[in-house]
Amino acid sequence: MRALEFSRKEARYVAAAISSRIRPGSGASTGPLALVEADDIELPGPGWRRVKTRLAGICGSDLATVDGKSSRYFEPWVSFPFIPGHEVVGDREDGVRVVLEPVLGHEARGFQPPFPGAAPGDGEDYRHLVGGHLEPGIQTGYCASTGGGWSTGFVAHDSQLHPVPDTMSDEAAVMVEPAAVGVHAAMKARIVEGQTVAILGAGTMGLMALAAIRHFCPAATVIVGAKYPEQQALARSLGADLVVEPTEFGRAVRRASGSFMIGDDLSGGADVVIDAVGSAASVDQAIGTARPRGRVVLVGMPGRVSVDLTALWHRETELVGAYTYGTEQLADGTSRRSFDMAIELAEAADLGRLVSATYPLEDYERAMTHAASAGSLGSIKVCFDLR
Repeated sequence: MRALEFSRKEARYVAAAISSRIRPGSGASTGPLALVEADDIELPGPGWRRVKTRLAGICGSDLATVDGKSSRYFEPWVSFPFIPGHEVVGDREDGVRVVLEPVLGHEARGFQPPFPGAAPGDGEDYRHLVGGHLEPGIQTGYCASTGGGWSTGFVAHDSQLHPVPDTMSDEAAVMVEPAAVGVHAAMKARIVEGQTVAILGAGTMGLMALAAIRHFCPAATVIVGAKYPEQQALARSLGADLVVEPTEFGRAVRRASGSFMIGDDLSGGADVVIDAVGSAASVDQAIGTARPRGRVVLVGMPGRVSVDLTALWHRETELVGAYTYGTEQLADGTSRRSFDMAIELAEAADLGRLVSATYPLEDYERAMTHAASAGSLGSIKVCFDLR
């Protein structure tokens, strides 16, 4: 099979980190990512299937890995060499079109799930992610035993595969995984009707959180800080009440909440702020624009950042991470798996329109540089196309 393989080569990883500071995405040419011809991956056991990739997305965590910027926190949770790619739509070996729920959960690793009907991401102990009969790996795409979507094919457990409705395009289907992250972030926000929600950042994650809030959450006023014209247009079309440039974000929240400025922070602020950027500056701004005893949801991967947490302490702000997805507890007392909600959302919100460009595997260096500068190029989601 043809695949983009990421090896453990420290010198090349450092080279990627250096070059990407000058040209984002250039880690694809200087780092340890390479196009290889590899043997098909063996099926790890019963309940595993081969999947032929159709489309595979490039996400922010993929870019951080390729550009040598990923957190060292993840080193014990992955195994090398791995084939990236966890936003995937493909064909199961029996011809059924499926999307991948990439978390390598209890069932995939040969353990009992934490409760009947649990999603792969559920549970209160992560030891299974480095145990069982698979090599360590938090997800398909970071595990040497499974391969990943940046290839002509990979293996996945039945618990990870969801059939795609015939009415759904491949482009909408490849957006299901990021949509599930947006659903999980929206559920973590615990929005109450009439509240003000501010979303900082309108790349894929910010737009997915917005779409999920509008589709699944009670009515709220939603303010979005979006840098680029295409992001601003999509935010409006997905239901934002107010879309502003990042420099106007604080002012917009101040006006909406009737707050005063005290230094660099607001006296009040939004009930919920969703940080879809993940930088030190965005975390700081999110805390400063959330009202006292409000909530900040981190959906953008922050990595190692330096933030003054005095405001978090003084304002008694709740800071919540929203990593992937699982089983969501709904306001009416019922529960649904976030992936099922995301499949519904991808169709209802026509999320396939966010796929801006596709590339063959062989053109991976250009694909990565495009994805790294997607916003400024008027793009949202860049994918590999293996159809």
